[in-house]
Amino acid sequence: MDLERVNYSSGAPLEEKVGYSRIVKVGPFAFVGGTTSVQPDGTVYGENDPYEQTKYVLEKQVALLEKAGGKREEVIRVKIYATDMKFSGEITRAYAGIFKDVRPLCTLVGTTALNRPTQIVEIEMDAIIGSYVKS
Repeated sequence: MDLERVNYSSGAPLEEKVGYSRIVKVGPFAFVGGTTSVQPDGTVYGENDPYEQTKYVLEKQVALLEKAGGKREEVIRVKIYATDMKFSGEITRAYAGIFKDVRPLCTLVGTTALNRPTQIVEIEMDAIIGSYVKS
């Protein structure tokens, strides 16, 4: 098994400044780091809107996963951190719109705060590239 490590960046300025990657791929295993709805211009997409933020982040992560050679159908685990569990219905509605047919493991956890007060969700994702078998 080839266990070469490849780091992928999303281009966020803090990745270079702080020293982290958006995706670390080791062999077929791809780990997508915590991602919020911060856009390339530094603004928060869908400020104070749990559905829009969740959808934006998941779509952003799937697109980055595709750049690393993966597919949405190969995602095996999603971890969602929310600043208020009262938003769980909107968060899970956005999640279902992307993953209902894939059915990866999913954890939704409440947290007291994220980096900016208008951010509601931060999401991590894991995938095994090449694991999708269409039935």
